[in-house]
Amino acid sequence: MSERDRRLHEYRLRLEQEAQGDDERQQEQDDDEKRRSLRAQHRGRWVEAQVQAAIDRGEFDDLEYAGKPIPALQQPYDPDWWLKRLAEREDVSGAMPPALGLRKEDADLEAALDALTTEQAVRAHLDDFNARVRDARRQLLGGPPVVTPLRDVDAELTAWHERRAARRRAREAVVTPPPPPRRRWWRR
Repeated sequence: MSERDRRLHEYRLRLEQEAQGDDERQQEQDDDEKRRSLRAQHRGRWVEAQVQAAIDRGEFDDLEYAGKPIPALQQPYDPDWWLKRLAEREDVSGAMPPALGLRKEDADLEAALDALTTEQAVRAHLDDFNARVRDARRQLLGGPPVVTPLRDVDAELTAWHERRAARRRAREAVVTPPPPPRRRWWRR
């Protein structure tokens, strides 16, 4: 065999070995892909099994929006949605200008007064509210104008007494039927 034939033969052997190595590498890659897909399938089955077990335990029974539409889903995206929800959830009222806070408090004043139990407490609450309205009108901090009216203490006390009497009459109007007469043991 000539030197040229020997080199050609070695070159062919090297090409065959590389081709065989490429086939083996391709086979290993295929095996790896199969293993990954099987792992993903098993992971999906495992996740499904965990979710089903949680459903069986009843962990999803009392979700907040179960059977209801998700709020604000159709509205355009608001980047400050989390801040607004936080303020709403935590009832943050000091973060707004006094004029807006007083408007909100004015709208909810009857409910706040109805929660009070004595006339002195109602009078003190109304005096405090009127004092804060006067102070907000005197301040020149800017912001929206204070348009919240002062509340007449005597008129609000009269209305509070009327609402309280109406609630008492409504409670008394609800008549519970008397229990049925007990049957004597010898008449059973």
